[in-house]
Amino acid sequence: MTLETLTFPSCTFFLLIASETAQSTAMPSLVEGSLQAFILGIVQGMTEFLPISSTAHLLIFRDVFGWQQPKYFVDAIQFGSVIAVLWYFWADVCQIIPGAWQAFQEKNWHREEWKIFVGIAIGSIPALFFGFIFRDLIPESPFVIASASIVMALLLGLAEKVGTRKRDFSALEIKDGLLVGLGQTLALVPGVSRSGSTLTTALFLGLQRQTAARFSFLLGIPTLTIATLYQSTRAFGNIESFFPLLVGIVSSSTFSYLSIVWLLKFLQRQSTWVFVWYRLAFGSVILGALAAGWRSVGS
Repeated sequence: MTLETLTFPSCTFFLLIASETAQSTAMPSLVEGSLQAFILGIVQGMTEFLPISSTAHLLIFRDVFGWQQPKYFVDAIQFGSVIAVLWYFWADVCQIIPGAWQAFQEKNWHREEWKIFVGIAIGSIPALFFGFIFRDLIPESPFVIASASIVMALLLGLAEKVGTRKRDFSALEIKDGLLVGLGQTLALVPGVSRSGSTLTTALFLGLQRQTAARFSFLLGIPTLTIATLYQSTRAFGNIESFFPLLVGIVSSSTFSYLSIVWLLKFLQRQSTWVFVWYRLAFGSVILGALAAGWRSVGS
């Protein structure tokens, strides 16, 4: 990520204000809807696996331009990210599941695949459980997004400061899955970021940055898959939005895959401070726009 990327929040301020006069109440045509879905897919793909919150960027981006894509349509585009993470980690999945089954048969509870499999399974339960209970109770307002972005920036920065970063992938234990999974539940709040909350928790637990990111991605596969399928059933059943949705999913999967590759390489040699500063800027710009009188589509 370059310094130029961090200029996005400053541009966002003017887009937020300008959007007040640009919003349209008409639903997009097939071509227009497909173009919007393609762009939303890019936004989804570039932000899902970076610790900056894809939901926040999708909703703010949609509102900035006054697009009338319904929330369930935006949620369904995330299916492309499910495809991407399975695509990238397919070899790991094919190693973990048979290895865990063999460990179960042999009662070898110290085998690495068993610990990772159980850790992922246990770690997925809290987010799915609380997500089902609170799915309609947490507001997705710009103020909530901005506040969560700033709070998580501070927590990620603290994790960078106090985390030992000495534990690699072979040092993972079942309890790590549970604790990182509990951290994942914070992502129910828009603006927190699933990858951001799990990465932050993993760093607090002393994992190396790349190990923390890799485990975060693997842990997120069940939760992301189940949540996306649950949220997107309405979108897949709407024949009128099927082609734009397909465009968005293809776009999302492509850019999600690229962001996974980029982040894992980036964290081999760099810290997460660039995301800390970005989140602070992103949240501050939204709060500034709200103070200047901007209101989102849903307001």
